[in-house]
Amino acid sequence: MTRKEYNRCVEDHADGLYRFIMKNIRDEEKARDIVQESFVKVWQKVDEVQFEKGKSYLYTTAYRTMIDELRKNKRTDRLEDYMMHREATYNSYSDVQEVLDEALKQLPEIQRTVVMLRDYEGYAYAEIGEITNLSESQVKVYIFRARMNLKKYLQKIDNLIETN
Repeated sequence: MTRKEYNRCVEDHADGLYRFIMKNIRDEEKARDIVQESFVKVWQKVDEVQFEKGKSYLYTTAYRTMIDELRKNKRTDRLEDYMMHREATYNSYSDVQEVLDEALKQLPEIQRTVVMLRDYEGYAYAEIGEITNLSESQVKVYIFRARMNLKKYLQKIDNLIETN
């Protein structure tokens, strides 16, 4: 990848990458750090990365950097426990996006990651597998489970709305 191609990669993917990381960790400062560190890592390998694969390489790097950061801070278990046991606030949702964001928070980390890569970023199953180090069939299973969990969550909200 040339310097010009690298700069284009930064321009084309920085915002999407930040949104992806931010949705996963919900910490603006850490999300910016992870995105910055990911671009640094890509720059260090700029001679080895083909421009056509720049986006995939960048997301893979960012995902792994995020996981490393979570492990380093020993927050992975606490984060999952927090998200799984946290009570959802069902009161006065005025925006579908708020409901979806709350539903995504309830998912285990891996399910949230694969469903976001698929449904928010538009990656193919094989690409998601490369990014997350999962087989294509594992990716499909996690996406299926995530969607079932999201469906259950949204049905609970629907029931609450009907009873009010």
